[in-house]
Amino acid sequence: MVTRAVTQLYDDVLRPSGLRVTQFSILGSITRMGEAHLKQLEDTLAIDQTTLTRSLNLLERDGVIERASHPDGRIKAMRLTSKGRRALEVARPLWAQAQDKILRELGTKAWADAQRRLTHLLHVAVKKRRAGRNRRRVQPSSALRRTSPMMPMRADIFESRRSASGAGRR
Repeated sequence: MVTRAVTQLYDDVLRPSGLRVTQFSILGSITRMGEAHLKQLEDTLAIDQTTLTRSLNLLERDGVIERASHPDGRIKAMRLTSKGRRALEVARPLWAQAQDKILRELGTKAWADAQRRLTHLLHVAVKKRRAGRNRRRVQPSSALRRTSPMMPMRADIFESRRSASGAGRR
């Protein structure tokens, strides 16, 4: 509820730039890196891949970012277009206004405390997310894993269905 209210505040202030705060963050990250691929942005922004991909597709559709060639053709690298750089130039002072408003409302000490706590929370979330990714890499895929000792493997189920339907009979 609090995050939604804060996001709305930034979105309202950024509206003249045509960007939402999430898009502003993505463009800012791409600008800092010069060019960024999905994994870099996902890690930097702590955004799940589905949400990030949807946002990148919208930004690309709107001509704010474009795909950049990458030595590894499987990697989707992105960079800002001139339209994206202009949008970011318009958005930066607007973002600073929203930031100043929050700072005035909270006060410097409360803001510093909130920032410290949120940074800690971000580090915990990113660490947990990375641990979850590593666990998924180690586990065999669900197609190969038995769900219980008594359950046949999926390949066995496929074979038994094929046999029952008459497939494979001569």
